Amino acid sequence: MRSQNFYTYAFIKNPEFSLNLPQGNISQVVLINGTNISAVVEPEISLDSYQNNDDQVIKMVLNHDRVVCELFRQTTILPLRFGTNFTSQESLLNHLEAHAQEYLEKLEDIQDKNEYTLKLIPQVFAEPAKVSVGSGRDYFLAKKLHYETQKSFSIAQNEEKDSLINLITEIYQSSVIFQQQAEELRVYLLVSRYDKALLLEQVLSWQQYCQHWNLILGEPLPPYHFI
Repeated sequence: MRSQNFYTYAFIKNPEFSLNLPQGNISQVVLINGTNISAVVEPEISLDSYQNNDDQVIKMVLNHDRVVCELFRQTTILPLRFGTNFTSQESLLNHLEAHAQEYLEKLEDIQDKNEYTLKLIPQVFAEPAKVSVGSGRDYFLAKKLHYETQKSFSIAQNEEKDSLINLITEIYQSSVIFQQQAEELRVYLLVSRYDKALLLEQVLSWQQYCQHWNLILGEPLPPYHFI
């Protein structure tokens, strides 16, 4: 290849069988084979030429994710971040040789594993229907009861989240990442593809315990957060 630019989607072990290489942004992706590691690339694509075109950048992001997912359904991959680029085949091959052992170990760690995203979305405290309580003592007692009920709700919610974090950490150890996003907690889990049914059972059990949260489990994805 004479191209001086290689947009790179993923690294894989040198394949022992033929892969169905998907279409990239403009052309079909190809393999650049190192000694032990291969790169899935699209020649002659440069993100720099699209920096001022937001629509085109969004399209490239979507295509990047599509290519990665199509490859992931066929083999174990190290998915790369959007925008990963090498300026020559020589620089790409040098990179593969320099990091071959590191990448082989990572590929071994994630062999036959999927990444799942579990979202913990807090339920909103249900305000009681307004009841006319008159004034004076009855009014202040009603206000106090409302405050205490709301406080108990918040305490229970926090306790459930802390207990669930501890439980998931104990079960998954180094195969879990927690990420707080505003009020929502996201849990990234690296799970064997053969343990999907077990994970679904666990999530149902966790939901029964976490009465003050809504738990939403996403679809299996490449291990973006574990490479």
